[in-house]
Amino acid sequence: MAIAEDHDQRDKRFDVLIAGAGIAGLESAFALRELLGDRVGLRLLAPNAEFVYRPLSIGEPFSRSHAEHYSLARLAAQADAELVTDSLAEVDVERRVARTVSGAELGYDALIVAVGAGLEYPYEHATRFDDARSDELLHGLVQDIEAGYVGRLAIVIPAPMPWPLPAYELALMASERAWDSQISMDVTVLTSEAAPLAAFGELVSGELSALLAERRIEVITSAYCEIPRSKKIVVSPGGGCLEADRIVAFPRLEGPRVPGLPCDGGGFIPVDEYARVRRADRVWAAGDAADFPVKQGGIAAQLADTAARSIAVVAGGSFDARTFAPVLEGVLMTGGRPRYLRGYPTFPGHPTFPRSREDSVFTAVAPGSAPPKIAARYLGPHLEANMSAAVSTD
Repeated sequence: MAIAEDHDQRDKRFDVLIAGAGIAGLESAFALRELLGDRVGLRLLAPNAEFVYRPLSIGEPFSRSHAEHYSLARLAAQADAELVTDSLAEVDVERRVARTVSGAELGYDALIVAVGAGLEYPYEHATRFDDARSDELLHGLVQDIEAGYVGRLAIVIPAPMPWPLPAYELALMASERAWDSQISMDVTVLTSEAAPLAAFGELVSGELSALLAERRIEVITSAYCEIPRSKKIVVSPGGGCLEADRIVAFPRLEGPRVPGLPCDGGGFIPVDEYARVRRADRVWAAGDAADFPVKQGGIAAQLADTAARSIAVVAGGSFDARTFAPVLEGVLMTGGRPRYLRGYPTFPGHPTFPRSREDSVFTAVAPGSAPPKIAARYLGPHLEANMSAAVSTD
């Protein structure tokens, strides 16, 4: 009798399948559980057993910070979600079925696609930056800086670059390390942006430009680069050349191109202002897989919250759906005191969110305080609780 009751109860639930267990996937799981409680059944589809919180990985080569690792099984249990170790292969929108790489078919009442994006490295003759391997890839660079082998460091931000903040962190921390080692080193950042961190708005961009100038870091904006050989950069427009002892190049992102779902020219999934996938009933997308131009953890979490609330309305919750209104927040590591940043992005072809200059923020983080690198309303407290538990156990 108990089994039959459990089955009947399950049949009454609104079943949500979340493909991907990064920031967007986990945030949407915790948001849905908070919004709908036991009325929603959650299934989390993920290829790995760990969630890696990577925003702090840029500091690993400088012994400043490190990425944190969390058990997905534990996080899924806290969200009361079933964890399925597999990957999304295809979506049958008409049947409301997701097929996995292993061949399983998973039905859903609503699907959130949060599978992330792939990395594309357009430059052969440069050190690649990958936040999953930052210590491995950049440790040798830091050692060479300390030994005085790097007279000029060039950092290349390609177009389109969805999230350039780590490039400026690398420039600032490398410059600071050279200064601490009493080494003379020039640093040049070449970016396709019209201004440093232009997505944050004029105030943040201007303050960052002033900080970079104070550190004697040159920035070449609206730069489209080629690296034809080691230590040489050709900059367009103009065709100028730059020689550097070391070149670090950041990647572009490639969309996931999920079979059965629409995608734009870059493979990203087009969503509307409620994070619903266009021309795909009962499917939402969040995180790097979606076509919003900025690919950043806080934006991923906000888009996931938008999707979760929209799904809660469909599931019969007493909510009003809210449109996606992104607020950019970040912490810039500088080698000295970090800076807290907040801005309001606007992009051609996307809704605009006008704000006055006073609403943007660029300020030094107070000593002893540590604002999160990524602001996630529902996931953040669970990461903090798991971190506190790990520390108290040590």
